[in-house]
Amino acid sequence: MVHLVYCDNTGKKGERVLDKILSGTKTMVVRGAAGRKIPHSRVFEGESIYFMEKGSALISALAAVKSVQNYVKLTEDEIEKTLNSNQEKLNLTEKQKERWHKKCLCLVEFEGVQKIEPLLAFDHQGNMDDWLIINKIEDVVVGTSIPFNYENSKF
Repeated sequence: MVHLVYCDNTGKKGERVLDKILSGTKTMVVRGAAGRKIPHSRVFEGESIYFMEKGSALISALAAVKSVQNYVKLTEDEIEKTLNSNQEKLNLTEKQKERWHKKCLCLVEFEGVQKIEPLLAFDHQGNMDDWLIINKIEDVVVGTSIPFNYENSKF
């Protein structure tokens, strides 16, 4: 499978998530919720992970999944310990630490980040989340996209 991740575009220049990924100061992303939610248990070592900035409609980076950590039913202390022990890779702001302070976490480490040139135009459809699991990136690129469904996102 292939993964497409929306990155937050908030923060000052140089603090944006995509900037950190491209500069190499961020080598892991996290997703969390009160219960299991995509991509928990659905992303694996060796798969491709694409990144785009929210609101840009352009897919701008590609990497390979290096490792994945899935957690469920974490206690408050376990959440803090998990985020803190991975902070060097996550490079989270305090606000992001609060956002991802969830009982179910999926941490995805990646490597080999490449900037995509030219950028790929993303064909956004109304029913898409901030993490998409697709068969190939062309499925969501303008000109080759197919109607998105959640077939690959079911547990």
